[in-house]
Amino acid sequence: MKRADGLLALTPPTAPGLLRPEELCARCDPELLDFETTAGLPPPAQPFGQARAVDAVALGLDIAGPGYNLFVLGRPGSSRHEVVRGLLQAHAAARPAPDDWCYIYNFADPNKPRTLRLPAGEGARLRTAMQGFVGEVGKAIQVAFEGDEYRSRVEAIEKDYKLREEQALHALSEQARARGVVMLRTPQGFAFAPMKDGGPMSQEQLEAMTEAERERIAEVIKGMREPTMQLMHELPRLRREMQNRVRDASRDTMGYAAGHLISELKEHFAAHPTVLEFLDQVLADVIEAGDQLREQPQEDGDEASGFTGQLSLIRYQVNLFVAHNPRDHAPVHECDNPTYANLVGRVDHVPHMGTLLTNFTLIQAGALQRANGGYLMLDALQVLAQPYAWDGLKRALKTGEVAIESLPQLLGFGSSLPLEPQATPLALKIVLFGERVHYYLLQALDPDFDALFRIAADFEDEVARDTGSTAEFAKLAALRARSAGLRELDRGAVARLVEQAARASGDAGKLSTETRWLDEFLHESDLMARRAGRAIVTREDVEHALQARISRADRLRDQLHDAVLRETLLIETSGSRPGQVNGLAVIALGEFGFGHPVRITATARLGEGDLLDIERESSLGRPIHSKGVLILAAFLRARYAQGVPFSLSASLVFEQSYAPVEGDSASLAELCALLSALSGLPLRQSLAVTGAVDQAGAVQAIGGVNEKIEGFFDVCRARGLTGEQGVLIPRANAKHLMLREDVVQAAAAGLFHVHAVGHVDEAIALLTGVPAGERDSKGREPEGSVNKLVAARLAQMSVDRQAYGTGQPRGSGRRWRKPRGHAGGPSR
Repeated sequence: MKRADGLLALTPPTAPGLLRPEELCARCDPELLDFETTAGLPPPAQPFGQARAVDAVALGLDIAGPGYNLFVLGRPGSSRHEVVRGLLQAHAAARPAPDDWCYIYNFADPNKPRTLRLPAGEGARLRTAMQGFVGEVGKAIQVAFEGDEYRSRVEAIEKDYKLREEQALHALSEQARARGVVMLRTPQGFAFAPMKDGGPMSQEQLEAMTEAERERIAEVIKGMREPTMQLMHELPRLRREMQNRVRDASRDTMGYAAGHLISELKEHFAAHPTVLEFLDQVLADVIEAGDQLREQPQEDGDEASGFTGQLSLIRYQVNLFVAHNPRDHAPVHECDNPTYANLVGRVDHVPHMGTLLTNFTLIQAGALQRANGGYLMLDALQVLAQPYAWDGLKRALKTGEVAIESLPQLLGFGSSLPLEPQATPLALKIVLFGERVHYYLLQALDPDFDALFRIAADFEDEVARDTGSTAEFAKLAALRARSAGLRELDRGAVARLVEQAARASGDAGKLSTETRWLDEFLHESDLMARRAGRAIVTREDVEHALQARISRADRLRDQLHDAVLRETLLIETSGSRPGQVNGLAVIALGEFGFGHPVRITATARLGEGDLLDIERESSLGRPIHSKGVLILAAFLRARYAQGVPFSLSASLVFEQSYAPVEGDSASLAELCALLSALSGLPLRQSLAVTGAVDQAGAVQAIGGVNEKIEGFFDVCRARGLTGEQGVLIPRANAKHLMLREDVVQAAAAGLFHVHAVGHVDEAIALLTGVPAGERDSKGREPEGSVNKLVAARLAQMSVDRQAYGTGQPRGSGRRWRKPRGHAGGPSR
């Protein structure tokens, strides 16, 4: 049957590749669901569609060897964190709480605080005990030193010293008297003078002495110098002896004051040798530093002096670095801000007198220490984005310990004397979360990665859609609605969610495993049911929620449709034109994507075999699109110019396109436009085309097929459906169709058509209404076919090109003539 424009009219029931309405969307029949509502559905036996990933996680958790950390791959919104967290908590529940870790003062090297490892719960008990000790020992020391016993002992020591000093001085004085001189005590020290009547001579007596007497007295005084010097050496020794005895008394008193406190602590911690060693060191330090501790002001002795360098009771305290409850299990920790300091720990500082000071009590644990003995969940991209965090994590895993260093200290920029806390041994499982690109980039670029993360758990994006997976999806929907406190769903609502899961996966035969969109749909559908006053969510509520989501996001789509309807963007949906075809593109705006038609035009003329891609020449064409253009050029050469020079000069362009073009899904449309320009046959503008082609002309699958069909359908419906409009898609995409209900209904009414084609010949036949034409055994195409017209045109171009090259008049060879009945201009 001929159309008014001379083309062959293809009626929907007999058109090649026409898909039936039931092939346009794989509906989920609610009657096949064996429940009325989700109220009685049990939770899924395991995470939906993730058996492979669950097995990988279990393997990584059960192997205790070094390097068996996990990297969890998957898309955002796939509930990876939730699933893995549940698996980790179940595994951790069978393991006891790990040990406590404390930092204590290093009496041998104060700049290098020591670690103390204790069973879970004992660290908190030791800290409390030492806080009590610090609060009591000062008072005990004060009471002991103010007691009568200590004072009497010190007084006895001092009295003995004074007695021995007086005896030594008296002996020296008597020795001087025996020699006729008297010993005098002056501010400058001891002196000797001539003696008269038991006392020193007066001035008159001294002047009355003869020269011989003077010489004798001088010799006597000179002789007293040696015993005097001996006495001068003896007195300091006596004083030191006295001081040592006083110090011993103080130590005894300190030992008595603190000893009973330490003894009580030892009784409480008798099972922990490391604590007993620490308590012995504390007692020895208390005894050694008794006088200084006595002089430390009580009101600030526990705070300021701990940072200013003065001796303080704060050094007897315990920094409970990591604490665990003995009734708990192994920790499952998640670090959402994995900076270097938050991972490996840090040493805080406090301001004092214009400077920053610190001590061992300000050492803070990082995520690695808090999760030690358990599991640590990290986001790979966040770790990689933080300076030196990835390097710090790798160093800890390779060395098996965590050393706390500040970044200036790590980079060698620190000028002050830092604290160097003792490193803590590391024994935990690291679970990194990331997308697949992160995993494979790390695997390719970091030589340490494979040795540190030996297990990859890859979460599925979709699962095969069958009766079993549909039932499991229903359980998943019920579980997530119940967990969020939402209304139960009837089976119609579940069936609609199953269809949406298939749509989200991009394949009618699969279901998406992502839960983010499912949670959003459940909340929004619950709201629609509440507004409608229903106690159960129905299919209608899900549909309303879907339409509301689209309405919130389709502002740009409405603007594009308006531009098309007002002919600002020139898109024809009726008539025919040579060298012009409606292609289809998809715009993705976050989670919302929509299709829209684009006008693709082609020109053909005599040339030297070049095919000009205007998009590429204007730097708008991206690599994959350029590759598609090169492939269709190769197809033309292989099919039509095997024995003659390829003398075509052609151009392709996306009209009114001002943004980058990527992808090869327009290759089929571009090839059809070129074939139309070469043959002179006009193309039906009521059809839109999408699909990629290979060098043999086979049509290959593309993405976004549902959005593309619906985008052209919306434009056609706005202008009025005529029954001639439709879309050509790759046959390989037929199994992916999950079209909207209005598109399916239009197709059922014969107002819109979807054709699945497997080769460019099928597409060009539908677009022109003229058979493509298959070559016979002699390599000749049927007369009047598209391929015959194209081959003749290219052959004539070759002849004309050769004629130009040899100087023969143009047209001396066989001329190409436009076929009758194809005007080459627009046909309405």
